[in-house]
Amino acid sequence: MNRSPSSGGPAVTRPHRAASRGRRARSPRRLAAYLAGAGLLAALAGCGAAGTDSPAGAVAAPPAPASATATPPTPRADGSWGRVTAPQSPVAAPTGGAAAGVVPTGVRIPSIGVDATGLIPLALMANGELEAPKDFDRTGWYAAGTVPGEPGPAVIAAHVDSRDGPAVFFRLRELTPGDAVLVPRSDGSTVTFRVTGVERYPKNAFPTQKVHGPTPDRALRLITCGGSFDAAKRSYRDNVVVYAVAD
Repeated sequence: MNRSPSSGGPAVTRPHRAASRGRRARSPRRLAAYLAGAGLLAALAGCGAAGTDSPAGAVAAPPAPASATATPPTPRADGSWGRVTAPQSPVAAPTGGAAAGVVPTGVRIPSIGVDATGLIPLALMANGELEAPKDFDRTGWYAAGTVPGEPGPAVIAAHVDSRDGPAVFFRLRELTPGDAVLVPRSDGSTVTFRVTGVERYPKNAFPTQKVHGPTPDRALRLITCGGSFDAAKRSYRDNVVVYAVAD
């Protein structure tokens, strides 16, 4: 889960520059045990490959030059999008829409021009990482986790770009608190979430408990890639996470 962002944002230009950088206890063993016991520890594969020019991303990221000899990014052979962490299935029995088999059918983010339909279910791979959408133009949701609009943190993920240009979540880093995220569901309802924050984390230091820990709110996490591009691993080094709660 190419055009590079201009200094004012990644929406339109395609200079042959890449990889912008954004401005922005428990011991690991105890945290893993805690999360596993709570049904919250698994690996979400980080966000896919990029196109020939690597945009990257977190909040207000200025462009940074890429190596002139950088290898054009291509998808990882295993179809994943690099390691970060993701929740497992909720421990509690599903209630409300989840119990009735309701699923999200799309995601709309008016402020950045996202209008994705036909969300595809994403599952964990054998290595415990969450698979990425095989089509760079598709958006997926973690189907074994929380259904958007139900209590707990739901996860919707998409690629930031491909070798053909920007992908669905290319402008995700531009979101600001208060922006609306609308998630239509199969029962005909639409849940409106409001952005509360945007963060960027190194994939090797992903804050599992903060992102995927239990919450009484109807929460949503939008995840894509950001930071610099690792040509050897064919993956961005960071993840952009948008936090949102339902109205």
